[in-house]
Amino acid sequence: MSLITCKNLSFEYDGILAVKDINFSVPDGAYLCVVGENGTGKSTLLKGILRLKKPFQGDIIYNDELTADSIGYLPQQTPIQKDFPASVSEVVLSGCLNSLGLKPFFTRKERNRAKSNMEKLGILHIKNSCYRDLSGGQQQRVLLARALCATKKIIVLDEPAAGLDPIVTQELYEMIYHINNVHQITIVMVSHDIQAAIKYATHILHLQNTQLFFGTTEEYLESNIGEKFIGELNV
Repeated sequence: MSLITCKNLSFEYDGILAVKDINFSVPDGAYLCVVGENGTGKSTLLKGILRLKKPFQGDIIYNDELTADSIGYLPQQTPIQKDFPASVSEVVLSGCLNSLGLKPFFTRKERNRAKSNMEKLGILHIKNSCYRDLSGGQQQRVLLARALCATKKIIVLDEPAAGLDPIVTQELYEMIYHINNVHQITIVMVSHDIQAAIKYATHILHLQNTQLFFGTTEEYLESNIGEKFIGELNV
């Protein structure tokens, strides 16, 4: 079963095609990494999946179980966002906003969900700490817990390891893999780290303003584009 299917998808900025002819699907339980060089349409595609940007042409088809409010999202942070003056628990709990409906306040159900996700990410002990005082790795854990509060199905991540040191990056990748493998949350992640992509992902989508490859990681490793791209990075 596919959660998201993209057919003949294209996006444009100011009349210029940013990415075109995209065709792929995201199976339930998959870990899809979107790879490619800078400026090749990866983040634009994520905005389309999140309904933040309308396609120029083509269709994005969502599974009936997947509503607009049920996709967890971990975006790239701006300096202002990194300096956000709220507690860890407040930031995580904000991921439950879409589930409130007409309720004016968070209930015990939402608070327990936030607590559970903080436990999963190992940040419950800093729940009262100010978000802006945390390290980059801790902030990413908080945002990942927030994204988990927003969904039971799928999380979309845009370069989650950007700016993190190698040790913290490895810890974050292991955590994302655990969320996918143990908690069965589907992952769609943009990444420049091709080595991590082929280590953890089940599927690879390679973009260069158009689709160069989509398939399983094993198929990517055996493909001409996969061998060429990985070889260039290892030079």
